[in-house]
Amino acid sequence: MATLTALMLTAPLFGMTLHIDSSMLEAPAVMVDPGVFLAVEVSVELEEPTGELDEPKGPTTADLIRKRNKIKKVHKWFGISTWSLMTLSVVSGLIQFYNQYGWWKSEATNPCVQGNAIFTQKACSGVPTAHVTLVALTGAAYFTTFGLSFAMPDPLKVSEGNSDFARKLRTHKVLRWVTFAGMLAQIGLGVVAANSASLGLDRANDYKALRGIATAHMAVSLVTYGAMTYAGAIMIF
Repeated sequence: MATLTALMLTAPLFGMTLHIDSSMLEAPAVMVDPGVFLAVEVSVELEEPTGELDEPKGPTTADLIRKRNKIKKVHKWFGISTWSLMTLSVVSGLIQFYNQYGWWKSEATNPCVQGNAIFTQKACSGVPTAHVTLVALTGAAYFTTFGLSFAMPDPLKVSEGNSDFARKLRTHKVLRWVTFAGMLAQIGLGVVAANSASLGLDRANDYKALRGIATAHMAVSLVTYGAMTYAGAIMIF
C-alpha cells in the first residue's frame, strides 16, 4: 500500500499520469463452503431407574440340585428295572444256548436234536420270541437309564475329590460305558444269531460257526450283566 502512495505522489513530477483501475482496489470475495464445518451433536440419554432388579439368568445352584435329586430317583428305579429285566434276559439266553448247543455238545447230541429241550421244542428253530421280547424290554429300560445319567446336572462336582462316594461315582461312570458297549455288542450278535438263515448259515452245514456266534453272544452278555450288577451295587450298598 505504501508503494502505491509513493507512485501517486511522484508521477506528476515526471509528467506522467497514474490511472488505477478501481476494480483492483476491491477485495476478492471469499467463498466458504459450509461443508467444511463439522457439527457435532452429542446426545446422552440416561436410563431412569425402575426400582426393579433384573431376573437372574439361568437356574441357580439350588435349582440344579433339586433337578438332580428328582432325576436321581427316576434313574435309580429305571436302573433296578433294567437289572431285573437283564437278569431274565440272561437266564432265557442261557436256556436258549443250552437247548441248541448243549454246553458245546456236537450237532447230534445237543438237547434240541435229542428232543430234550427245556420248556418246548419250538425254541429249537426260528426266532426265540420270549428271549427277544425280554431283550427288547431290557434295551428300552437300559437306554432310558443311560440317557437319564446324562440329564442329571452336577453343580457341586460330587464325582470329584477323594471321598468314598466320589470314588464310587467315578467307577459307576466308567462302568456306564462298559455296559453301553456291551449292550450294543450283544444286540448285534443276537441279531446275527437269530437271523442266521437270512445270512446263508444253517445248522446242518455251519453248526460250529453258529455255535461260535452264540458263544460270543453269551460271553458278552455275561460280562455286560456283571458290569451292570457291580455298577448298581456300589451305588446302592
